[in-house]
Amino acid sequence: MFDPTRFLIFLSAALLLAIAPGPGMLYVLARCLAGGKREGVLSAIGTFLGGMVHVLAAAAGVSIILAKSAMAFATVKYVGAAYLCLLGVRMIVEARRDEAVVDAIATSRNARNPLWQGIATEVLNPKTALFFLSFIPQFVSRTSGHVFFQFVMLGTISVAMNTTADLLVIVLAGPLGERIRTSKRFRRRQRTLTGAIMIGLGTYLATSEGK
Repeated sequence: MFDPTRFLIFLSAALLLAIAPGPGMLYVLARCLAGGKREGVLSAIGTFLGGMVHVLAAAAGVSIILAKSAMAFATVKYVGAAYLCLLGVRMIVEARRDEAVVDAIATSRNARNPLWQGIATEVLNPKTALFFLSFIPQFVSRTSGHVFFQFVMLGTISVAMNTTADLLVIVLAGPLGERIRTSKRFRRRQRTLTGAIMIGLGTYLATSEGK
């Protein structure tokens, strides 16, 4: 179903994006530090479920677009690749500001039920929807058919990787969590590296031959 080379690129990119400290990971970490590992785990499950809502919605949308025309599907892929480049640039620029930790901690303090708050935090984040609409279609092969199921499978893998990274941070919430939370230099380097990877990924996908 998937081209082996592009699937390997997908797994590599998804892994690098999963381990980069972002708002979702920082939110889960903040809940863990504020309320213990149980709250952290429930928050991670919540962000997973919220992420899957975006995956299913985006999969349905992309399937409809493909049913309309192949040109529209190609347009989605090229626009998505450009968006990945733009998102990479923004990550590098915003890494200097480093406001994510403050926002995550503030959100965790105002939250009540960690599971539902995690779902709401992810579902109501438009950046998550835009990311899936730009990232996943790059690896969907329209010639293989079953676009909806391809999208859901790739999206599930991506969301599962993110959740696995969140759970790992919860397990290591002592020294690793403290470093992620307090070290601006560490977060800045991670986000800058991730931003550079996304620019490279978007450029590669836009210039390589799609299937």
